[in-house]
Amino acid sequence: MKTGGCRYGTHRVIEPAGVLPQPARVLNNDMTEIWDNELLIDVARLNVDSASFHQIKNKLIKQGHADLEKAFADHAIDLTTRTGKHKNEDTGSGGMLIGRVAAIGPKFEMKDEIKVGDMVASLVSLSLTPLKINKIKQVLLDKDQVEIEGQAILFSSGIYAKLPEDMDINLALSVLDVAGAPAQAERLCKPGDTVVIIGANGKSGILCNAVARERVGISGRVIGVVRKESYIPTCLETGCNEVIISDATDALTIEREVHKRTNGKMADVVINVVNVEDTELPSIMACKDRGMVYFFSMATSFTKAALGAEGIGADVDMILGNGYAHHHAMISIDLLRRNPTLMKLFQERYTDN
Repeated sequence: MKTGGCRYGTHRVIEPAGVLPQPARVLNNDMTEIWDNELLIDVARLNVDSASFHQIKNKLIKQGHADLEKAFADHAIDLTTRTGKHKNEDTGSGGMLIGRVAAIGPKFEMKDEIKVGDMVASLVSLSLTPLKINKIKQVLLDKDQVEIEGQAILFSSGIYAKLPEDMDINLALSVLDVAGAPAQAERLCKPGDTVVIIGANGKSGILCNAVARERVGISGRVIGVVRKESYIPTCLETGCNEVIISDATDALTIEREVHKRTNGKMADVVINVVNVEDTELPSIMACKDRGMVYFFSMATSFTKAALGAEGIGADVDMILGNGYAHHHAMISIDLLRRNPTLMKLFQERYTDN
């Protein structure tokens, strides 16, 4: 076993030297011998970040691939072979994984008590996780997931969650992948607030609907924004009071509809959880002066958000989506357990049954 590794994982960085694993272009994904401060995981499934998954899928379609599953599998193997991790080279985002603990270095800093053989989910991005794919068993195009045989490394600074024994592991993976969104929504939404959720039908959207509904109470309002009328029932079931039908990039329509529904007061909090580009200004324009905009989506551009707000004279506070919040895994799992509607939706959408 190797010794002297950095708790942040810089000992695995190949290029460029001196940077942390996330911005690095290439990591060492050799799993034959681990450092004494690492956790080795036998990986069962990857949950690719939604923005990344759809960007890769659309790129493969444009390249003319007829068999998308095979093309995606080939892409994943090529990416991890070249770079040592699954970091989308266009979006910069990753995802997370589930697997079984294979080895624990004696100097690995445990956050929760785990042992060899336990099933865990990584709560750090694949964009910084050394990953070796030996075989791709299945690409689940409708779930943004890839079933693999391979191994991954978590560094001492990394966070993880032991998977609940009473929950389907793929269901848990889907929830934990977006656990930061409902945890942050719980912090931001207050009683009486008007909350606009752009992308209210998606995986993180329906969780944020439910949390916002709980937090704003009877005196508040939750307004969902989705692109299809068929999404309305799900939004209403999970916590929205009303729903706007609009493309998430259509700033003027979203501003007009929110203005109409709030008598010009606009939203106290806007939560953006869509997986497409160019939704920064629609989010900002839905927000009131000195309100809060939370960009959870990895498709968000800091430049577009900052310069866009300046360009229209919008004085709003903006948070770029940190996927981590204290106890976010526990918060999201508990939300699912106490909300039968959410549990049913996640079981229908994200389990193999």
